[in-house]
Amino acid sequence: MRAELIVLLATAGSAAAGPLFEPRPMPPHQYTGGWEHFVGGGLAAFDCNGDALPELYAAGGSSPGQLFVNTSAPGGTLTYEAATPDALSLTAVTGAYPLDIDGDGLLDLAILRAGPDMLLRGLGGCRFAPFEGLGFESGGHWTTAFSATWEAGQRLPTLAFGTYVDRSNPDGPFEACDDTLLYRPDGDRYGAPQLLTPGFCALSMLFTDWNRDGRADLRISNDRHYYVRGGQEQMWAMEPQPRLYSEAEGWARYNLWGMGIASRDMNGDGYADVYLTSMGDQKFQMFDPDASGPAYRDVTYGYGTTAHRPFMGGDGRPSTGWHAAFGDADNDGLNDIFVTKGNVEQMPDAAMKDPNNLLMQQPDGTFLEAAEAAGIATLERSRGAVFQDLNLDGKLDLAVVNRRADLELYENTGLAGNWLLVDLAADAPNARAIGAVIEVEAAGRMHTREITVGGGHASGSAVAQHFGLGTAETLRLRVIWPDGETSSWQDVSANQRISVSR
Repeated sequence: MRAELIVLLATAGSAAAGPLFEPRPMPPHQYTGGWEHFVGGGLAAFDCNGDALPELYAAGGSSPGQLFVNTSAPGGTLTYEAATPDALSLTAVTGAYPLDIDGDGLLDLAILRAGPDMLLRGLGGCRFAPFEGLGFESGGHWTTAFSATWEAGQRLPTLAFGTYVDRSNPDGPFEACDDTLLYRPDGDRYGAPQLLTPGFCALSMLFTDWNRDGRADLRISNDRHYYVRGGQEQMWAMEPQPRLYSEAEGWARYNLWGMGIASRDMNGDGYADVYLTSMGDQKFQMFDPDASGPAYRDVTYGYGTTAHRPFMGGDGRPSTGWHAAFGDADNDGLNDIFVTKGNVEQMPDAAMKDPNNLLMQQPDGTFLEAAEAAGIATLERSRGAVFQDLNLDGKLDLAVVNRRADLELYENTGLAGNWLLVDLAADAPNARAIGAVIEVEAAGRMHTREITVGGGHASGSAVAQHFGLGTAETLRLRVIWPDGETSSWQDVSANQRISVSR
């Protein structure tokens, strides 16, 4: 049995109340461009200079992407400054996901583009350069989704790039969805990608170990607007030859204009549930652990999470949801849901004044809208976002990329309950323990968190995992590592950031 080392990194505390977000100044940045940038507009959060404070990298579309370095004092006022190295000043960027590809302890970046995608190696000090010797080659696809996982025995992660329409198809864009590209490593290199066919214009994807059997499968949310016939949500079983799960196995045929996936265990049964954004109503689905396959039941209306029309602004047309994220905005021990909203461009059947949502979970499990009271109900055309603790004070902050409007930054200054931040570290190659599960037991409630790369809408985070704890001051924590080895339960005090190393 290997030992787990817990290192205490920071402490703080606060009383219980509700979320209140205050805007903080940011250097100007907008997601711009023509129809190739109607979708995308992602935002990545990760520490690239070793101070534990997350930097932000924002996609720019036809404008250059920008890196914003976190200049906050830990626990202090949230501040950023623009400091973009040449390697990240790229145009045609639709999104980005941080991950440690080579297992050296430094975060790298998978850059999604309307054009060749890029894998950039982190060099420390927020410097980046293209990987050499990996064999990764990307065509000129229009990439709008990404996820990664470590398959058993591999030295490199398996990468999935979800593409939108084939821009070169003269009969497109309708019926012109490209395939998903799956890069499985061969030793220390990548060969040509495997095509996951059919592709239905993926806008979000996530490798997730949905049944806790040790293997992550690939869930894909697709944009129905462009595939029109025969398309649906997909779940690929990651067998030696990947295959789609069937209805006979429990996978229900599901059609929506899918934009983003958020995944988290919401009812304490140890299995991840999902929230899916769409044009029109958003979908909240709970996993059925009694089924023999990947079966999810829709609970949207009963839980009050449909968010199908703007709640302010006077525009009664249907909403358009993009990025979705679970998180405990007031640290009451209940996970809330943040959703970005915004018209694709000038679609007449969809709302133009479409505020972002903050759906706050109530003790009975239902949700109530709180974005206006919390101070984040702007009416820009939002796309990607980060809903994370950016200044390490134990409260979730917010950054939002907008189409043709400035990026927004909000610091959570409301009173909140107790909290815990958890980092995981493991030996190479999977140095950030992707696929591990953190279990936290506090005040009679079990919190289960799967460590993943992917989901959202073109936006990824590699930061400490945040747990809201309510009034609990002590808790128990254990880690189930990617190979299934389980640590012993350890007693931990609330209101600190800890690192669990294998």
